[in-house]
Amino acid sequence: MITPGTDLLEFIDTPALLVASGRIDYANPAAIELLGRHIVGEDVRIAIRNPAAVDLLSSQTGGRIRLSGLSVPGSKWEMSCNLLPGGEKLVTLNDLSVQSSVARSHADFVANASHELRTPLASILGYVETLSDPEAGGDADTRTRFLGIIKREAQRMQSLVDDLMSLSRIEAVKHDAPQDRIDLIALTRQTIGEQPDQNLIVFEANADQAVVAGDRGQLSQVLHNLIDNAKKYGQAGKPVHVSIESTDSGWVNLVVKNSGEGIAPEHLPRLTERFYRIDTGRSREAGGTGLGLSIVKHIVERHRGRFDITSRPGGETTASIILRQLLD
Repeated sequence: MITPGTDLLEFIDTPALLVASGRIDYANPAAIELLGRHIVGEDVRIAIRNPAAVDLLSSQTGGRIRLSGLSVPGSKWEMSCNLLPGGEKLVTLNDLSVQSSVARSHADFVANASHELRTPLASILGYVETLSDPEAGGDADTRTRFLGIIKREAQRMQSLVDDLMSLSRIEAVKHDAPQDRIDLIALTRQTIGEQPDQNLIVFEANADQAVVAGDRGQLSQVLHNLIDNAKKYGQAGKPVHVSIESTDSGWVNLVVKNSGEGIAPEHLPRLTERFYRIDTGRSREAGGTGLGLSIVKHIVERHRGRFDITSRPGGETTASIILRQLLD
C-alpha cells in the first residue's frame, strides 16, 4: 500500500526501499523491477543476498557502499542507507555500470593512443640518435634512408593525431543532427575525382541526385576513409566498386566494395572499435591508424544512419551506409 511517506518514491526511476526491523516494508517499482516483487516483507538477509549490503542494512547507522553483481554479473551499484524518524531506513540504489564502463573505455582509449604514438616516436628518436653519430650520419646513402624512415614515422604520428582530433570533434556534436542539404552522388563523384588512381574506381548510381541532411566535411571524410580502406586492403590492380541507390521508400544506400583476402567472421563485429586491427603489421605498413572505421561509424551515427560491413574470406568485402533521403 502506498502511504504519504512513500507516494513520491513511486514516481522516481531510482530503486528505493524502506527497511524496518530487518525486513523490507516497501519497494518502489524500480526496486521491484531490479530485485523482484517477492522482496517486500522479506528479511533483508534473504531479499538481498550480498554480505556487505546485509551488514549495512542490519547496522544501527546509515552509510554508503559499492556493490558488484546486484542485477547481472559485472554490474556496479552504489547503495545508500539513511535513517528516518521512527527507526525506518530509506535505501536507494544507484546504477554505476555505465559510468564504470565509460571510465574504463576512456582509460583503454588513452592507453591505446599512448601506445600508438609511442611506437613511431621511439623509431624517430632511434634514427635521430643514429644520425647524430658522425660515422653513420656522414654516409649520404644511410642518411637519406634514415631520413625517409623518420619522415614516414612522423607522418604516421600526424595521421594519428588528425584522426584523434576528428573523433573528438565528432563526439562533441554527436547529439546534434546535421541539417545541410548534401547531394551524396555529387559529393561521391567529387571524392573519386580527388583520388590519384581514380581509373581503378568504378562508380554507378541509379539517380541523378540523392539529397540527404548532412555535414559535408564529415560525409566527405566517410567517403575518403571507405575508399582508401578498400584500396589498401583489396587485391592490387583490382577496381574498387562504389555505388549509390536511391530507393522509393526514401532511403539512400551507399556501397563500397573490393575484392581481396576478405575478413574472417570473428573479426567483423570488432572492426569499428578504436585501434582494432586484424593484421597489425599490414595495417601499419599501409599507413593505417586503426581509427578510420571508428570515425566512419561515429559520423554515420551522428547522421542517424546505419553502417554495416560484410565479407567472406578470399572474396568481396562490402561496406554499406544507409541514410534517410530528403525528398522535398
